[in-house]
Parts: sequence; C-alpha cells; structure tokens
Amino acid sequence: MDVFWLQQTEADVPPDNDWLSAYELSCLSALRFPKRRADWRLGRWTAKHALALHLGMGSDRQALANTEIRAAASGAPEAFIANRPANAAISISHCNGNSICAIAPPGTALGCDLESVEPRSKAFTTDYFTPAEQALVAETTAADRDTLITLLWNAKESALKALHQGLRLDTRSVVVTLPDSLIPLTHHQYTITNPGGAVQEDLSGWRTLEVSCPSCRIFHGWWRKCNNLLLSLVADPAAESPIALAQ
Repeated sequence: MDVFWLQQTEADVPPDNDWLSAYELSCLSALRFPKRRADWRLGRWTAKHALALHLGMGSDRQALANTEIRAAASGAPEAFIANRPANAAISISHCNGNSICAIAPPGTALGCDLESVEPRSKAFTTDYFTPAEQALVAETTAADRDTLITLLWNAKESALKALHQGLRLDTRSVVVTLPDSLIPLTHHQYTITNPGGAVQEDLSGWRTLEVSCPSCRIFHGWWRKCNNLLLSLVADPAAESPIALAQ
C-alpha cells in the first residue's frame, strides 16, 4: 500500500478565504485566537492541495472551495468533494508555521504528526512514556536525547490519531519500538559532509518504527527529521516508504 504526503508553510497560504467552503468559513469564524485561526487555515490549505494532487483534481480557488475538510465525531479530519466522501483517508498536523497532510486509500487507519525537536524534562518522560521507553531515553547519549524523546512522543501522537483517540487515551498505552540499528540515534550514523568540509546532521530520509496499541494492534510507521522538525506517519495496513506529492 502507498501513503502520500505534502508539506506546506504559512507563506503558501493566501490572505483571502475564497478557497474555503461556506461550512469551513463558519468554522473559521468560531475560532477566537489568531494563532488557532492561522494553524487551522494552514492545515486546510495543505489538505486540500494534497487531495488535489493525489486525486488529479484542479487546484484553482473554486475547486479548493468544493473540497471540504470536516471533523468527524472523534475530531479526526475527513475529506469531502462536492458533499461526497473523498476517495482517500487523510491525517493533518501542524507545527511552527509548517503543516503536513498524509493521504492513504479509504479505510486506512492513518495518523501523522509534526513536532519541533526541543528539550523536555524528565517529568515529561515519566508522565507520558512506558518504563521501557524511559529506559531507552536514559541509555541514549545527551546529544541524541531531545531527538529521541521527540520521536517517541511524535510516534505516539500519530498512533493515537490513527486510532481516532488523540490524547483522550493514555500515551503509555501505545508503545513505540525502533529498529535496533537506530538505538542509539548516534549522530555519526546520519551525517553528511558538505563540499566545503562542514559536517551536518542528515535525518531527512525515511526510517521505520512500530507502535503497539490496545487489543494487540500494531501500526507500522515511518519517521524523518528535516532541520528541527520531526515528522512521523503510521498506517494500518502497513505502507511502503511515504511518497512526496509533487507540486
């Protein structure tokens, strides 16, 4: 099975709202805070363009307005085209002016998450991670710890989205497993040397992970890091390496 993805930024979103449907405009007007409004618009813009590319539709303003992203009872996004369910499952995430949308065949349990890599306290791992995950963090080098903690949290968020539960479910009820080759996430494994001799971290390629969920369900997933943003994606059935949608 193939899973596709698209990333957009706030700079891609036009200032007007003629690409939103009447229903979406009413949802937008109900959002009080500017940041929440900006994130919401960015997520919708990204999802609509991803659907247009994936389904081979037009991306003019009228076509985008004809594509509608609604929230299901669980809060998960659902796509409709001309008031009919789109032939795709979607998941959306945004962080620091960036947004991603993952797309898979209808009926796929799909979740994606985008997080900024930043320091988190020991209390964070104690509250949200299983004992095994806490032990993994403790064994990781200081240089890699922030990336690993973000990755574990990110993968949990993706799985909880795929389950249509979000943070209503205890994050310790979903357990992230990384291949042995990625433990620890040593920098020397993922470095590139620029022509001038400078060395920089390169985690931009997709790497695998698994998340075990209640009822013994297992989500196979992928993750990558670009600059300071970490993206994970999980799906059931399992997917091949995610495919970027060409604009």
